Amino acid sequence: MIQRKQTLFLLIAVALTILCLCLPLGSFTPADTLGGKSVMYNLWIAQPDGSLDFSVWALFAIMLLTCPIALIAIFSYRNRMAQSRFCMFNILLCMGWYVVYAVMAFNMGDAESTFKPALTAALPAVNMILYFMARKAILADEELVRSADRIR
Repeated sequence: MIQRKQTLFLLIAVALTILCLCLPLGSFTPADTLGGKSVMYNLWIAQPDGSLDFSVWALFAIMLLTCPIALIAIFSYRNRMAQSRFCMFNILLCMGWYVVYAVMAFNMGDAESTFKPALTAALPAVNMILYFMARKAILADEELVRSADRIR
């Protein structure tokens, strides 16, 4: 059911999730300018010396989990209540992503470094809005079907 508006919302959310998985989420800047800047991605932190620290893998796992759930929601168009539950579960996953992101941002840097978030970190919030709009459209469709069944 690609022509439904909730399908478009879910597809845009999947595209933004993939974009979020590929772009940096922020950077750690040390107090002294000689140290260089560490860049935080969903899967790793790129250190100034070129090494990678994979201690932020939980961010990647949460974002990666939302993609197939959204695709399952798209293709389960016959079961609108399950679609609605999938959207709600993705909203909860995005909220969990922000909790993990905040913990990682505050705990990964040393005492002298400052964390500067990137614009990419706002994409899961946009995803939450899109999942909410898709869920609202799904529930409106379900209400329309139930009212049509009542008329018969």
